[in-house]
Amino acid sequence: MAKLILTHEVTGLGTSGDIVEVKNGYARNYLLPRGFALTWSKGGEKQVELIKAARAAHEHASIEAAQAQAAALSAKPVKLTVKAGETGRLFGTVKTDDVAKAVAAAGLGNIDKRKIELPTHIKSVGTFKANVRLYEDVTAVVTLNVVAGK
Repeated sequence: MAKLILTHEVTGLGTSGDIVEVKNGYARNYLLPRGFALTWSKGGEKQVELIKAARAAHEHASIEAAQAQAAALSAKPVKLTVKAGETGRLFGTVKTDDVAKAVAAAGLGNIDKRKIELPTHIKSVGTFKANVRLYEDVTAVVTLNVVAGK
C-alpha cells in the first residue's frame, strides 16, 4: 500500500489535501503520472496545509452559493458547437475543457474543468448529460446539446 497526498479531487477517493492509502499499482500507474497525488512524507504536512488553503480559495464561499449555481446549471441546457462530418460524427471527442468553456459562454459561471465528469465519450451530435461537482455534497447535472458547426 502506498500513502499519498491528493493534489486534486479524485472521485471515490477524496479531495485535494487528503492523505490516502491506495494500492501501489494505482498510485504508480494512475495517480502519480497524472499529477493527482504526491508521495507522502513527514514534511508533507506543510504541503497539506498549502493545498487545503488553495482549495478553500477556489471553492464556493458557501453551500448556498453552490446550490444556486447547481440549480442554474440544471435548469438551462448548454449548446456546444463542434466540428462534425456529414453523418453527425465528430472530429474528435468533446472534452471537459470544451464543456467548461460552453458553460461560461452561456453565462452560467466559471467551472473548473476537473470538476466535470462526462459519463461517456461524446463522439456524435445529440443531447448528453454531464455531472458537475460544485461542492462536497452538491452535484449538478448539465444537459449538453452538441450541434455540428463549421
